[in-house]
Amino acid sequence: MSRIKNRLASLNGNKALVAFYTAGDPDMEASKEIFAVIEKNGADIVEIGVPFSDPLADGPTIQASSHRSLKNGTTLKKIIRMVADIRKTSELPVVLMTSFNPIFVYGQKEFVADAVKAGVDGVIIPDLPHEEAEKFLAIADGLDMIFLLAPTSTPDRVKQIGKISKGFIYYISLTGTTGTKQSLSVGLEEKVGEIKNSVSLPVLVGFGISGPEQAAQAAKVSDGVILGSAIVKLIETNSNPVERDRKLGEFLTSIKKAINS
Repeated sequence: MSRIKNRLASLNGNKALVAFYTAGDPDMEASKEIFAVIEKNGADIVEIGVPFSDPLADGPTIQASSHRSLKNGTTLKKIIRMVADIRKTSELPVVLMTSFNPIFVYGQKEFVADAVKAGVDGVIIPDLPHEEAEKFLAIADGLDMIFLLAPTSTPDRVKQIGKISKGFIYYISLTGTTGTKQSLSVGLEEKVGEIKNSVSLPVLVGFGISGPEQAAQAAKVSDGVILGSAIVKLIETNSNPVERDRKLGEFLTSIKKAINS
């Protein structure tokens, strides 16, 4: 059983909190410190973003963080080494969110081998749809391949994703790119309910969740929430590490309390 499956099973009905941030923003050493803050303040899974120059689903906030990270010389190899360092002191599940291009350039088999050895638990590849993922799935032994569903996903697509996804289902609450929104999509409860009736995996909701109120709304109809842009923005706007870590900890604590109140 993977760390992801173990962690979600251990929640005993409580809702999961997945926290995303971009590796290498503001730098790789800070990324390790940010991971520790995220773990200390209640996250159940950490989703680490791999910067790429032409991402599919990232909104302006995460695009900007990827640009800063790439300017700092961040690479997929460096991120995998960072995960190996983190594994010396942490067993928190780690998921890499990346475009397929960095994996292709790295070498698919080499990436899987190095990621598993370092302690990566899963991958999300938004631009690798399930129809084109057969080759990667065949070699991705040891990694949970997490697929995305959206408001526009057909019942047939939901069933197909439910058969091949591992760990959890990532439900995109809004069509378009990532970013904080003022309100969640209309019909969220109905759509998530339909998905949960068709798949056996936990369904977590991401995209557009900006704070405790929206997180609580999403958690009522799902198995947990995924926060990204709000965290990345908080990191961007707090250059002082002490202040950054304090505000990030307070924010995550507020989300954790809201989704399990």
